[in-house]
Amino acid sequence: MRAILHCDLNNFFASVEMLSKPELRNVPMAVSGDPNKRHGIILAKNQIARKYGIYTPETVYSALKKCPNLVLVKPHYEEYVKYSKLVNEIYKKYTDRVEKFSIDESFLDVTESTAIFGTPYEIAYKIKEEIKSKYNLTISVGVSFNKTFAKLGSDLKKPDAITVISFDNYKEKIYKLPVNMLLYVGKNTTAKLNKLGIKTIEDLALSNKYRIIKHLGKLGEQIYNHANGIDNDPVKFYYEKEERKSISKGITFESDINDIRVLEKEFIKLSSDVSFLLRKSNMRTSVVSIVYKDAMFVSSSRQRKISFTNSFDEICKNVIELVRENYKNGVPIRYICVGLTGLKSNSEDEQLNIFNIVEKDRNIEKYNKNKEKATQVMDRLKDIYGDKIDYASTINLKK
Repeated sequence: MRAILHCDLNNFFASVEMLSKPELRNVPMAVSGDPNKRHGIILAKNQIARKYGIYTPETVYSALKKCPNLVLVKPHYEEYVKYSKLVNEIYKKYTDRVEKFSIDESFLDVTESTAIFGTPYEIAYKIKEEIKSKYNLTISVGVSFNKTFAKLGSDLKKPDAITVISFDNYKEKIYKLPVNMLLYVGKNTTAKLNKLGIKTIEDLALSNKYRIIKHLGKLGEQIYNHANGIDNDPVKFYYEKEERKSISKGITFESDINDIRVLEKEFIKLSSDVSFLLRKSNMRTSVVSIVYKDAMFVSSSRQRKISFTNSFDEICKNVIELVRENYKNGVPIRYICVGLTGLKSNSEDEQLNIFNIVEKDRNIEKYNKNKEKATQVMDRLKDIYGDKIDYASTINLKK
C-alpha cells in the first residue's frame, strides 16, 4: 500500500501578495488581470473575499457586484514561481518523489520515508507546519493510497488542513460526493455522466464499466477505475522531465474584432509564436486547433490532423484555413487561441528511405532544407529580439 500526499498551497497568488502587503489580510482582496484590457478574471482571492461568494475564475465585473470594496491586485508571477520553488525544496527533504502538478500543487510519494519521518499523517503535518513557519503560507494536504484520492482529500478541507482517505474509509468519505470532484472529471464530462444518470462518485463506481467506456472512451475507463480506488499512476521524481503534450497561446483583445482580415493577422501572430515554441521544444505537431470566443463568451473550437511538422508555413496555412472555413465574418470576437497537440520529439521522426526518393522529391527536400535553415536563423533572431521578428513576411496566404 502506497502513501501518497497531495499538497495544495491555499489561495496561493493572494497569499503571496499578502506577504509583502500584510494590510491586505484585513480586507477583501483578489488577484486579477487588468480589467481595462479585458483580462478581468479573478485569479485568486483571500478568505474574506471568499465569504462574499467570489470564486475563480469569474469576471472582475461580477466580483465587484458582489463586493464593491474588493481590492484588486495585479499578479506578480515571478514571486509565485520563487515561492513555488522554495516550497518544493521543503517537499524534497522528505522524499525524492515530488511531482509538480501545477505552480501551487505537488504530489509526494512518502512510502519509503515513513521509517524515517513517521506515519504519512505525521509527515503531512511536519511539512504543513514547516511551510507555515518558514514562509507564512498554508497548505491543505490529502493523504491516501493513490494520487486520485490524495488530490480529492486536499480539496475536501481548506485552508491549513489534512484529510486522510484510507483504503478502509474511502467509500464512507467520498461516495456521496458529486462526481465532478473526481480528478479529470471536468464540466463536459460531468454533463455526459449526468445524462447517464450518474451524479455521485458512488453512481460512477457502481455503474457498468463498459457503458461508461462506450460513452467516454479511454477517459471513461480511467475515471471508472478512479472511482473504485484503482489508480497505479506513479509519482514522478522531481527532476524527471515531463513530456509535453500540448503548446498553445491565446490573446484577449482590448476591443472586439469583427473583420476576418484583422482576425487572420492575429491568428498569424499566434501561429508564429506557437511554432517558435514548438521548435524550441525540439518537437513536431500533428494536430492544429483554433479557439475563438465571441462577445458573449460563447466558445467555438476546430482542429485538423496534419502530417508531423514544426514549420510555421504549414501550421499557419492550416490555422488560416480553419478560420476561413468556420468563422462567420461580422461576428464580434473577444478572444482567440492557437493550439498544437499530437506532439512528438524530433528524435522520433522516421528515417527517410533514400531509395524511394525520386527527382521531384529531391527538389522538394532541397527546398525544405533551405527553408528550415532560414527558419533557424529567424528563430535565433527571435531569441534575441523577441516580438520584433515577424515570421508572417515569409508566408504567402492565397485568398
